[in-house]
Amino acid sequence: MRNLINNYEEVFAIVLFGIGFVTLLFHQNLIKKIIGLNIMDTGLYLFLASMGYIYGGDAPIYAENAGFYINPVPAGLVLTGIVVSVSVTAIMLSLSIRLYKRYGTLNLDEIYLVARNKINER
Repeated sequence: MRNLINNYEEVFAIVLFGIGFVTLLFHQNLIKKIIGLNIMDTGLYLFLASMGYIYGGDAPIYAENAGFYINPVPAGLVLTGIVVSVSVTAIMLSLSIRLYKRYGTLNLDEIYLVARNKINER
């Protein structure tokens, strides 16, 4: 139990990832799935950032009296991941708009049925 209290950032990141995964798995609305994917991304970025942080460490800039430095690689990965996540979210939302204009709904089951009926009519 003491480890859970000491590592609350990692626990919160895992909880966020789980919430996003459950949202992605159990909701049929496309917008809710996109939100779930973004929550999963946030949990992953929080986990990476918390693993790269060292308590009492200094910024990775040369200093005379620095004992040890914080690892800058996870921070760079998180920033790159955020940029990619925003881009992917924009593409998913634009495709959602196209699907809504074509099928009139964002429910994936209904989109599948309408698309299947159109294929069977041919």
